[in-house]
Amino acid sequence: MKNQSTISLVLGSGGARGLAHIGIIHWLKKNGFEIASVSGCSMGSLVGGIYAAGKLDQFEQWICNLKIIDMIGLLDFSWEKTGLIKGDKLINALRELAGDPLIKDLAIPFTAVAADVSHEKEVWISEGNMFDAIRASISLPLFFTSVEYRGSHLIDGGVLNPVPIAPTFKDGTDMTIAVNLGGPVETANEDQDKITPAKEGILQIGDKINEFLSRLPFPETDKAKRDWGSYDVATQAFDAMQGTIARQKLAAYPPDHVIEIARNVCGTLEFDRAKEMIDLGYKKADEALAHLVN
Repeated sequence: MKNQSTISLVLGSGGARGLAHIGIIHWLKKNGFEIASVSGCSMGSLVGGIYAAGKLDQFEQWICNLKIIDMIGLLDFSWEKTGLIKGDKLINALRELAGDPLIKDLAIPFTAVAADVSHEKEVWISEGNMFDAIRASISLPLFFTSVEYRGSHLIDGGVLNPVPIAPTFKDGTDMTIAVNLGGPVETANEDQDKITPAKEGILQIGDKINEFLSRLPFPETDKAKRDWGSYDVATQAFDAMQGTIARQKLAAYPPDHVIEIARNVCGTLEFDRAKEMIDLGYKKADEALAHLVN
């Protein structure tokens, strides 16, 4: 008998690992689940919002064809102190791809979660322009500039809640399925430290950022070329922090089912590994949920 379960889908934060959300959605739809609401944080809000707008297939095709040179072309550098990248080029590209809907006009309820660190609180955005909400939710500290919203400056929701389950509490669906992109580290393999095309891409992005920084009116001692190996250390620390918070949130507000993606399977900015991450999401969904349909 075909499955008819309705679900609240919670999509966590984790940069390029969030492309696994696409594969998870494909698995759910293939197996007859009805996604009745989406709560998302950071990359989870981006994928979840685009799904709610009915444009996931178009986004998947776009992201799978995105090259390093295309990624660099989406970097619009900022003079602001809150981050290096304004994000306007990226959001405009997504608007061209998926339209520019209001959240109230989406096919299903959608909540994007951001963080107001000045007041130490989460901000749930479930009204207004969808891409404005997503832009606030993806504001990775130091990388994207913060977003002003109702008098506060918002950053990436993963800082406070990388798996935002609470917005789904009143949904009334059959079950809640949460995706944690900060899962336990997988054992390293011998290829992990090799310079892959994706890692080369991070270095190219770093070179582009260094070029921008060199043009800023700082003293020469402040404009020394940045070593982007330190970026890896910072992102690993951020991922470890999010993993710890995610475990606490999942323990405090346990969903019916959790799909976990190891936090070391993909770097934060390795978006040219899209197909690999999508396939991984589908595989992990099958491993975690196949018993529900067998």
